[in-house]
Amino acid sequence: MEDLQIGTVVTGIYKTGKYIGEITEVRPQTYLVRVLAVLKHPMQGDLHNPKDADVQMFHERKALSFREQTNIPKQMVKPFEGEVPNYLDSLKEAVAKMKEELKENSSKWDEMSLQCLESLEEGYFKS
Repeated sequence: MEDLQIGTVVTGIYKTGKYIGEITEVRPQTYLVRVLAVLKHPMQGDLHNPKDADVQMFHERKALSFREQTNIPKQMVKPFEGEVPNYLDSLKEAVAKMKEELKENSSKWDEMSLQCLESLEEGYFKS
């Protein structure tokens, strides 16, 4: 697989979130990616025990911020084609989509995740 170049707009999966970003550095195992938009909001809770509410600490997981840079393993990065959406609009859409999915079920994990997302929304979208 050929390395992508600095400046290439890509999608990347970081932990359980998916983002659109721009490669700012090529490293041996990863790309350093500057976040431009959110495609999928990260799941809430313990990453090591997905969808399990009975964990020692149920984590509230924020999406990466606009222009935040993160290392993403090369195999989790793909070129992006199309118009890059506005960051805030993309975040609102990703949160709304995840909330809809969580409301379809009524497990303890879904309920706790929904509470975390509602708390995060207050911070994301306060005026």
